[in-house]
Amino acid sequence: MNPRHFIAVLAAQTLLLLALIAQQEYRLAAPTTVLLETAPVDPRDLLRGDYVILNYKVSNLTNSLWETAPAGQTGHGLPVFVSLEQRGEFHEAVLLSTTRPEPLPNRVVIQARTQPSWGNNQVRVEYGLERYYVQEGTGNPRGKLTVQVAVDAAGKPVIKQVFLDGKPYAEAMREQMKP
Repeated sequence: MNPRHFIAVLAAQTLLLLALIAQQEYRLAAPTTVLLETAPVDPRDLLRGDYVILNYKVSNLTNSLWETAPAGQTGHGLPVFVSLEQRGEFHEAVLLSTTRPEPLPNRVVIQARTQPSWGNNQVRVEYGLERYYVQEGTGNPRGKLTVQVAVDAAGKPVIKQVFLDGKPYAEAMREQMKP
């Protein structure tokens, strides 16, 4: 192989990796954060290790939240925007739309995709925040999980911090595992 081609391929791979890292860091630095309440499940991925499935209360929405209900089914994979408003400690869904709603000062708009749901009057959405990978052996938390999510200007979310009973996840799990 020509050394120039090898260097070009290596440079392209390095640039791609740096771009992915920069994109994630940009999202984490977003000025808007929301706190979401969850209900955990404990699976294991053989290739990636332990993780916690995060099932958010704002993932199961009623059809009454549609700004304008879409024609036909809201089946699997329809891109939607969910408007969240702080109610007490947590943010809750107040509006669901297939188009990005006008920003309001007291609301955060987050991108999601519809998923099949069991109820006729419900819409299930996923935000891409449903898996949180943890240190091996710490994927079975006992307590209340909450998630701090950074949301960039485009509405793309990323997990910033997971809390277990109000403490950062890793710290809380160390305390739970003490003899």
